[in-house]
Amino acid sequence: MVVEPIMNTYNRLSVAFDHGEGAWLYDTDGNKYLDALTGIAVCGLGHAHPAVTHAISEQAGRLIHTSNLYTIPLQQRLGERLSRIAGMDNAFFCNSGAEANEAAIKLARRYGHGKGIDNPCIIVMENSFHGRTLATLSATGNRAVQAGFEPLVGGFVRVPYDDVDAVRQVAAHNANVVAILVEPIQGEGGVHIPAGDYLNQLREICDQQDWLLMLDEVQTGNGRTGHYFCYQHNGILPDVVTTAKGLGNGVPIGACLARGKAAEVLGPGAHGSTFGGNPLACAAALAVIDTIYDEELCQRATELGDRIADGFRRQLADADYVKEVRHKGLMIAIELTEAGAELAVLAKVKGVLLNVTGAGRVIRMLPPLILSDAEADLLVNTVSKLIQIYAADEGADSA
Repeated sequence: MVVEPIMNTYNRLSVAFDHGEGAWLYDTDGNKYLDALTGIAVCGLGHAHPAVTHAISEQAGRLIHTSNLYTIPLQQRLGERLSRIAGMDNAFFCNSGAEANEAAIKLARRYGHGKGIDNPCIIVMENSFHGRTLATLSATGNRAVQAGFEPLVGGFVRVPYDDVDAVRQVAAHNANVVAILVEPIQGEGGVHIPAGDYLNQLREICDQQDWLLMLDEVQTGNGRTGHYFCYQHNGILPDVVTTAKGLGNGVPIGACLARGKAAEVLGPGAHGSTFGGNPLACAAALAVIDTIYDEELCQRATELGDRIADGFRRQLADADYVKEVRHKGLMIAIELTEAGAELAVLAKVKGVLLNVTGAGRVIRMLPPLILSDAEADLLVNTVSKLIQIYAADEGADSA
């Protein structure tokens, strides 16, 4: 038996990339692809962005890593900058979104024990995704990704997404709840956007119950939805917010930010990370934040998202195969009436990178914030035509 050197944990598409520039990736055969997935919302500034490239190169020539046993000046700067943007008090740095959410879960449990609750519980949502560690997997609302990893971590109470009444019912009957962990928009679940006042109502419930409101902005943060953080559309502040993905534009970094009563829960020895917040990752993240603000990319995300979504709605208005086009900034989804998972492969053949999530019914696009108008229009035209051809072929096959 031949054993591959890489564990078979991904159904990879048959393409390998050699380099990238802006919104484009080039494979090892020289073919180019419009990247409408950006490493799953990671490369918000596109590929080989000069500011990030310069920051990484310069820092790599100075110092890559010491340890969190010592003061890291760039980490201090990044913590201050992110906290100021987010309205938070402090930050814990790690290497991924799953680790950031793991920190939030531990923080909530420590908070509950501080209140004298022996079995603290966190409300989480159906159809959610919070990561692949055992605790974040347990918090995730998808049985398909949990199967085979039992026993799962306890201490989670699950309710339907965008259902405030269900949260109130839990509040009335469960005295062990200490926090809510929720995505402002469910990304992996299919770009589900809740009611406009959903987060506001959750904030009100948490205030009434003395719970922590913890927002998973791993995918929605860093300018993607039109504000630096998605909750800023609602004019509220969470107690805890997690982010990663677009924060380093490809350099692994995550953050768990906290304020008020949540900011003082974790002390020395309560949590840690060997690589989290090292000088290289922090230099990259600071360059990303500077670029987002210097180039007004939050506003650009709103403009581009509207342009792309409106284009899809016009071109697919008569497509019975399309149930809905939805978006918030540059989180864009086309929901189909039937599963079409193979569309990701067909799109790659046409030179566009995207993915299909939500049980194979949702085409998800997360293009870079630096996309040009012409590239946005190319994305709309290529994907719309692909869907129309695919729907016609499916109809012919079923006739």
